[in-house]
Amino acid sequence: MIVSTYRPYFAPFPGFFQKAMLSDVLVLLDCVQFPRGTTWLNRNRFKNDQGTYWMTVPVWKKGLGLQKIDEVKIYTEGSWAMKHLASLKSAYAKAPFFEEHEPFFEGLFSGVPEKLLDMNLMIFRHIMASLEIPTRVVLLSELEITAKEPDLSMTICRELGATCFLAQASAGKYLPGELFERHGVELRFFRPRPVVYPQLWGPFIGNLSTLDLLFNCGPGSRRILEKALPDRP
Repeated sequence: MIVSTYRPYFAPFPGFFQKAMLSDVLVLLDCVQFPRGTTWLNRNRFKNDQGTYWMTVPVWKKGLGLQKIDEVKIYTEGSWAMKHLASLKSAYAKAPFFEEHEPFFEGLFSGVPEKLLDMNLMIFRHIMASLEIPTRVVLLSELEITAKEPDLSMTICRELGATCFLAQASAGKYLPGELFERHGVELRFFRPRPVVYPQLWGPFIGNLSTLDLLFNCGPGSRRILEKALPDRP
């Protein structure tokens, strides 16, 4: 059984879902530390007639010290949510499949949840369902594991009975192979391949939110991701 992990990012890029497609179980690290600086947990890139633009969900951080991801609350005051919805409609109104997803985002931005994690999970599940990815998804908080790396990934594997752990290539510097070998778990590294597809607004721009792919390619999005997959471990 192949297990992988990822932080619950906001509207993640295609490589996130490629990794999910190669996994039997994906563990979302919802109770690890929320970064102090800029992070993909509350923002991502989209595309309009000017090129790329950022969509950022404002969160409460000042004076709160270190927070876990599942503790971070959204700043729900002001008109930012409706502005984000308007930006999406402006950027993607002519996209072939935007209309299919529009009701979801109208509901999301008109009833913003209290916590960032809840919003991210709503978008994540919407994308997973749209891509028809059957991978089992588990929250780290459900496993009640408190270990930190380099032991965290190994502990997750032992808890779930994994035979293989699929890690980002960049994680090789802090995941000791001998630890996994000692416990009989194969350590594999994943490096996402470029995903290219038809887009609105001029030359192709890569590594945007996967929503850009869905709005432009609809049901064909899964096939596009599959074509760019490395061989399944």
